[in-house]
Amino acid sequence: MLPTQASFPAARPRRLRRTAPLRALVRETTLTVDDLIWPVFVRDGVGLREEVPSMPGVERRSVDLIVEAAAEAADLGIPAICLFPYTDPAFKTERCEEAWNPENLSNRAIRAIKAEVTGIAVMTDIALDPYNINGHDGYVVDGEIVNDETVEALVKMALAQAEAGADILGPSDMMDGRIGAIRTALEAAGKKDVTIMSYAAKYASAFYGPFRDAVGASGALKGDKKTYQMNPANSDEAIRLVARDLAEGADMVMVKPGLPYLDICTRVKETFGAPTFAYQVSGEYAMIEAAARNGWIDGEAAMLESLTAFKRAGCDGILTYFAPRVAGRLQAG
Repeated sequence: MLPTQASFPAARPRRLRRTAPLRALVRETTLTVDDLIWPVFVRDGVGLREEVPSMPGVERRSVDLIVEAAAEAADLGIPAICLFPYTDPAFKTERCEEAWNPENLSNRAIRAIKAEVTGIAVMTDIALDPYNINGHDGYVVDGEIVNDETVEALVKMALAQAEAGADILGPSDMMDGRIGAIRTALEAAGKKDVTIMSYAAKYASAFYGPFRDAVGASGALKGDKKTYQMNPANSDEAIRLVARDLAEGADMVMVKPGLPYLDICTRVKETFGAPTFAYQVSGEYAMIEAAARNGWIDGEAAMLESLTAFKRAGCDGILTYFAPRVAGRLQAG
């Protein structure tokens, strides 16, 4: 129950909105560069960059240019960069062996960044879809995405990334038991300090389409991912899954997508108090950017408003393709 307040005209809430300095003094939520993780797409080659058509302004970069991007992020004060590979179809197989190849794109990019850039954490993605000829996050056997065999592959993938120098592992596959298996394997391999940010509440969303274009998984995907990603109608299930992943050894948890699931972000943070992140996914980014480029909305204002909403909902940080733009904006004041 709210405390008793003076009534109008003694109380005039607009007094505190009258000027920019007054509004700043009573601002409840603040977005800073420390809240940002920048997802980037790495491709093969040297000196190559190509725009993702469904994500205006977002590019795939070769490893050497990913290093430059990491340096840019560090200069802007962005704490972490997250790598996603655009894998040559020739390397996609039923068994996804490229996922744990020490020389795959992600692992080469990790080592290259670590060799040349200081002051930034490197996060990775753990799921089989960039390497799977079927486009799924797990192994497909007789039309079924199998769980336990997939977890064994994900453990190998996690160990390869940890060995390459990753700071944060991001299991995004939504297989049961993978956090515990990965944490156990990391401990056994002497990688006890590697952090896990679990995609604990990842929904089977319609907002992922541009991302699948960016990593080259759209054409490969057969069927949908509803047997392992969450039903968008469910909320209590998210709490159960977050509880499980924290119990299995996750250090941080993520809700994905972002803006359509701010209620889940709030529930997770209020229930567990654990570091809680959200992913402003490709479809969210593409909608804002496309509308802005058509002159339908103020893109810069919408960008900042959307990211502030994550903080207001209780998130400790946001994965967003806007990261370098918003960091530059925040630096400039």
